[in-house]
Amino acid sequence: MRTADNRVGTILRMYEHDLAARYDAGERRAILRTVFHEQLGWDAARLEMHRDGTLSESELLKVYDPLKRLIAGEPLQYVLGGTWFHGMRLRVGPGVLIPRPETEEMVAMILERTRPPRTFVDVGTGSGCIALALRKAWPASRAIGVDASGEALRIAAANGTEQGLEVEWLQADVLAPGCRLPEDTELVVSNPPYVPRSEAHSLAEHVRAHEPAAALFVEDDDPLCFYRRIAILAWEGMAPGGSLWFEGHHVHSGAVGELLAAMGFRDVEVIKDLSGTPRFIHATR
Repeated sequence: MRTADNRVGTILRMYEHDLAARYDAGERRAILRTVFHEQLGWDAARLEMHRDGTLSESELLKVYDPLKRLIAGEPLQYVLGGTWFHGMRLRVGPGVLIPRPETEEMVAMILERTRPPRTFVDVGTGSGCIALALRKAWPASRAIGVDASGEALRIAAANGTEQGLEVEWLQADVLAPGCRLPEDTELVVSNPPYVPRSEAHSLAEHVRAHEPAAALFVEDDDPLCFYRRIAILAWEGMAPGGSLWFEGHHVHSGAVGELLAAMGFRDVEVIKDLSGTPRFIHATR
């Protein structure tokens, strides 16, 4: 450790200085509060009150070690090994996309506007965040989380075990021939890869360099490939009245809605997120 100073204020100044090149002042403040809360159980008020206090050697290590990894560019959620989603603390790591607030918005919309289905399928489940949040709200529903990545499913299964929620985790590539939905599926939801590779430069470095490319990017010549394939599976696998939900790219969400309407889905909606960005697509079989 480069400093023997165990004062809280010293650590705070180190975070402010060493992360200035990667994060703005508001982000640095949020990172500090999160690290102290997750590692030491301190809330923001205690952090401010103890600026002039000191940390034990073990406490110092718990808040200094994350700084080293943050300086190297790792996302905070990977450094801390988890993140909060819909009231659950879920494991995350380099094998899964970090759940975003927009995805929580979609889950809230689904729960508000949809009756509990007999069976629902979360395609591209990643950490399992959507499947687990819906399963928690719908304890009588059969929940299935599908992903092509074995590592993602390992993390999702661990999250299911820790939350005490039963979800069937299936490894499958939805783009591959032969993929089918269970016959009694009544809801399909997906936050698929949707960032065109040409837009990789627009993502923050800690996202671009550390989160799984397979969960982020699609080829520029067919940015709707996952939406089209999942919509086909939903059309073939759901009875009339089944519900389809997507999270989408702000540029292409309208095109996804047009795709679903052209396929015969009804009541197609493109819904804005809280920031006013076209983000979610809902349709009925």
